[in-house]
Amino acid sequence: MKIFIKILLVLFLLIQRQDSLFAQFTFFNPKESFAIEVSLPNSDLKRLPIYRNSISSMIVTGDYIIGGTSANEGLTPFVFTASLKQQQVVEVIDFNLVIPGQQAIPTGFCRGNNSTFYAGTLANKKAGGAEGDGHLFNAEIGQEGTISIKDLGIPIPGEGIISLTLDSEKKILYGVSYPSGLFFKFVIDTREIKTYKNIAVTDKQKELYKEYEQGPQNYLCKSLIQADGLIFGSMPVNTIFYFDTKTESFNIMKDIPEVWGRRTMGQIESWARSANGEIYGGNAGDGQLFEIDPVTKNLRNLGKPIGMNRLRGLAFGDDGKLYGIAGSKPGYSHLFSYDEKEGFVDFGNPEFKMTAHGIEQGILWRGFQFGTLASSEDGKYIVMGEDESLSQLLIFAVGSKNEPRVGE
Repeated sequence: MKIFIKILLVLFLLIQRQDSLFAQFTFFNPKESFAIEVSLPNSDLKRLPIYRNSISSMIVTGDYIIGGTSANEGLTPFVFTASLKQQQVVEVIDFNLVIPGQQAIPTGFCRGNNSTFYAGTLANKKAGGAEGDGHLFNAEIGQEGTISIKDLGIPIPGEGIISLTLDSEKKILYGVSYPSGLFFKFVIDTREIKTYKNIAVTDKQKELYKEYEQGPQNYLCKSLIQADGLIFGSMPVNTIFYFDTKTESFNIMKDIPEVWGRRTMGQIESWARSANGEIYGGNAGDGQLFEIDPVTKNLRNLGKPIGMNRLRGLAFGDDGKLYGIAGSKPGYSHLFSYDEKEGFVDFGNPEFKMTAHGIEQGILWRGFQFGTLASSEDGKYIVMGEDESLSQLLIFAVGSKNEPRVGE
């Protein structure tokens, strides 16, 4: 009898709480936002094959999203363009046909002049396990989204390129190599290369990271930003530096904001610069957002958007808010925004509708893992690229309101 009464009580409580239980399955589903199918080769439309389409680099120019992918070990990446208006992929280039032997395009795209964009690669390992040679390249984007790629060569033999930024006025690329963490300077017109060992990982630091079972992907600088002649980035262990392009000198700034006891996890993963010149950075290790005044070099820790690590992308919308991707495996990525007035707003996992030609039924696509984020040039759209074996583009219309759909 007592057991029966307990069962009735549990059923009563479940009925009373059914609204709150269903509320846990509410998705972020604003009507004006949409998804673009990049993978899933289920039609004769342009698509990318499985295991070669993790979107690791992205930028938007006019109507076109430019994407660069990463592939599984032994496979090769792609460069593609997709149209915001048409909501579909318009051009695909198999990178192996242009520069053979590469595995990933991790650096993001640097905006040059005349629709020219620059990026760097990580190569597949050579026979015997030696590191492959990463390349610099440029991609020229035509008016119809066409892509023309030019190989700029190997800046450092036996090293890939993990991060890159451009001084467009001087036509100079600055980057960090993988796995040694060498800083380099590449003059585009003359192909002159200069390397610096100032921020490279030391043998002592390598031993420290081995104790924590961490490799170069966990401690090398994944993103650089140029501000008024200074290149900001990170170096082991958990340290921010800036490189003065006039004096060609390195300056150690401050530690990356961290959670106590996790200092070895510190690594800059993303940057963005506001209209007033402030720089915002994301720490991969603890998923913390911080702000730097490039003039005074003062740093302010803004905290964590969600209770997970990683901040894989940052960009500003036309509403003046900073948008970003927080979280990663083993958790899920969340879209968030930040401004001084509201602080952090966590939108959760986006779930947007695909409506382009070939999928008129309007498939809902929910993003769990995102590798990169960019804003359109006018700031009206925030574009997210998935980091999956079958990856799509999810496009958030800035200012659009959520229309909750209760999960079944």
